[in-house]
Amino acid sequence: MAREVWVTGIGLVSSLGEGLDAHWQALAEAERPAPKVDLEFTPPFGIHPLVPLNLDSQIPKKSDQRQMEAWQRLGTYAAGLALSDAGIAGNLDILGHTHVVVAADGGERDVPTDTAILAGLPTAADPSGYLNEHLTNDLRPTLFLAQLPNLVAGNISIVHKVTGSSRTFMGEEIAGASAMEIAWRRIGASQGDIFLVGGACLAERKDSVLNCALGGTLWAGEHKPIWERLEAGGGAMLGSVGAFLILEAREHAEARGAKRYARLLDVETDQSRRRPGDVAAKLTRQLDIIAPAGQAPVSVLSAATGVAQATREERDLLAQLIAAGRVDTVRATGSMLGTATSATFPATAGLAALALSRGGFYRSVDTTGFETPKADKPTRIAVTSAGMWRGEGSALFAAIE
Repeated sequence: MAREVWVTGIGLVSSLGEGLDAHWQALAEAERPAPKVDLEFTPPFGIHPLVPLNLDSQIPKKSDQRQMEAWQRLGTYAAGLALSDAGIAGNLDILGHTHVVVAADGGERDVPTDTAILAGLPTAADPSGYLNEHLTNDLRPTLFLAQLPNLVAGNISIVHKVTGSSRTFMGEEIAGASAMEIAWRRIGASQGDIFLVGGACLAERKDSVLNCALGGTLWAGEHKPIWERLEAGGGAMLGSVGAFLILEAREHAEARGAKRYARLLDVETDQSRRRPGDVAAKLTRQLDIIAPAGQAPVSVLSAATGVAQATREERDLLAQLIAAGRVDTVRATGSMLGTATSATFPATAGLAALALSRGGFYRSVDTTGFETPKADKPTRIAVTSAGMWRGEGSALFAAIE
């Protein structure tokens, strides 16, 4: 990469709190880190609920708040935190050439409307005609357009005045990894100096929980740490997360005296067919590129979901790399944050940059013995992510001395 890419701002919101200090306290300083879980929202599938937000602090106009769905407000809010953290909120000169790359989930379903349509379907004289009629009339085109995920980027532009180019990736964990890869590569290719990149996922959506439950990907019952779930069949627990990072060319950051969290050395992504061995093969390829054998061992923040096959393959691969001296220790961020689909990768990347900037690492809640203590200061942290259904991504961050 011809140009160095620095992380110069982080906006993070989850069940653990708002901002970096809240997450550092919950994950690194707390004597006994404890996840925040709601088991009553959609039993038997628990979620990690969003911490209450003062929306006015990042989305001042009530009219802007009203025209967004809840998950769009979360993304716009986290983006504002990142811009403020980077010291560029309100700086129209810099915002004018700040590019946006957003990973977004699909729009929220209108559950009462869906329920009414389904209730009428069994007694309809012409079921096909009935469905077409109600899809046309009840799910209005304006409502559908308002649910387009690329409006998150539009809302960020309107509310925060970020007016560079924008690009949106939709769906699942690979969307977040791809968003970061695009931003990183564009800075390296001198196609931009500063990017706002991230995503948002709201777990308090019964339509999302239903979709994942029908796919057989959710963990049912009391919360357990990620690696422990494998012995009981595996599964993910959704978590509400808004996560945005400011990625910036080194010379641009230095010229404005920017805060510096970490250097982003590489991002690699793949999509496999998820045949047995596919996840391990893709992550092996990526880690061989970003942290090849022969170098000092890296610490790993894994965004493993808990879904059995992918998580088991990732765990076994990381165990091999630990034995080979290429990885010194692992933490699964999903044990505390939950699985946040498109926001998973940016959130884990933000935690990696935060740990490097503070010269510490996160405590373990693992009960299987796989996650070992780490006493020394991390200098390089790899982020890994194998999605619930498909998509694998890895990134490597290094401390800035």
